[in-house]
Amino acid sequence: MSLTAMQEPVAAPRMAATLLPIMGVVFVAFLVIGVAMPVLPLHVHNGLGFGTIVVGLVAGSQFAASLISRPWAGHYSDSRGAKRAVVVGLMAASASGFLYLFLLLLGRALLGGAESFIITAAVSWGLALVDPRSTGKVIAWVGSAMFAAFAIGAPAGSALYAGYGFAAIAFATVGAPLGTLLLVAALPRVAPVPHTRFSFAKVVGAVGVPGFGSALGSVGFGAVTTFAALLFASRGWANGWLAYTAYATAFILARLFFSHVADTIGGAKVALICALIEAVGQALIWLAPRPEMAFAGAALTGFGFSLVYPGFGVEAVRRVPAHSRGLAMGAYTAFLDLAQGLASPALGVIASGTRLNAVFLASAITVLGAALVASWLLAHPATMEGRPQ
Repeated sequence: MSLTAMQEPVAAPRMAATLLPIMGVVFVAFLVIGVAMPVLPLHVHNGLGFGTIVVGLVAGSQFAASLISRPWAGHYSDSRGAKRAVVVGLMAASASGFLYLFLLLLGRALLGGAESFIITAAVSWGLALVDPRSTGKVIAWVGSAMFAAFAIGAPAGSALYAGYGFAAIAFATVGAPLGTLLLVAALPRVAPVPHTRFSFAKVVGAVGVPGFGSALGSVGFGAVTTFAALLFASRGWANGWLAYTAYATAFILARLFFSHVADTIGGAKVALICALIEAVGQALIWLAPRPEMAFAGAALTGFGFSLVYPGFGVEAVRRVPAHSRGLAMGAYTAFLDLAQGLASPALGVIASGTRLNAVFLASAITVLGAALVASWLLAHPATMEGRPQ
């Protein structure tokens, strides 16, 4: 009998009560990424005097470190417990704030590793607590907490940077994760399941296709977070941070009202539709003659990618056994890290050689590739336990 058949569905209010504390941990932890998001490119470009290629490298260093640490984060979460993995991630995130003051690139890299532990373990924690038929909801809800942090962190970071400089961003990065440890201490742990687990290489093979689709779809996210502020500054448009807020707000609203859709009609269908929406959003930013059109493009990008990630995530989790959830999410998210680690510097090269808005044309074309991957998955479905239908 499958695990799905053995468990009764968890009612929505009960699921919310179960996941909200974990979402709270993710929210506070990811504020430290949100506050740096709109100001880091400006600090590197204007404050330190480096070009757009270096901006891309600094942004990409976080995703590269996340990529390298994903296998460790997944194994650690499965073998030592998700709660302990979250604690490790929070402590590393706090330490990265100190490095911001002295070695910015290394600080971003350490923060990438911390992010890997926090989000991988948080999703694994949630999946262990609810019905496996709600995989899409868990991924969507936990991710919503992350992007809510981005939405609030962006204006907060801009205000801190304008009033007190980059040192304020560093001190906020030190303090927020330490405070979050108090919330984690009160939460129940989920004991790791003693079971022979897949190797990371085997899990990568199982989740490779949906992971590749998610990677392509994530390029729109990277384009907005790394280059939207520079686009606004180059055009003389005010309030560039609003592009991040528009993105994150649309992202959260989509997950609030449509998080159940991937579990209901299938992840591949949702990923296909939403990748097309995301591509349209990127095209609008590319063509925007006014900031309002760019804001609309950022919002469509956020709405689209909000369900691209859990859509492909449902397909990924269905391809591995339940006892390797942490490793599966680590492997799946590693594709996103790889995409960001490569895409941010590549988009930086495009920005340095052409007009800055060409970044968003390149991103729109890349995101269309995610729709092609979703179409392939529709033709090659898998069951919850990873067996092809």
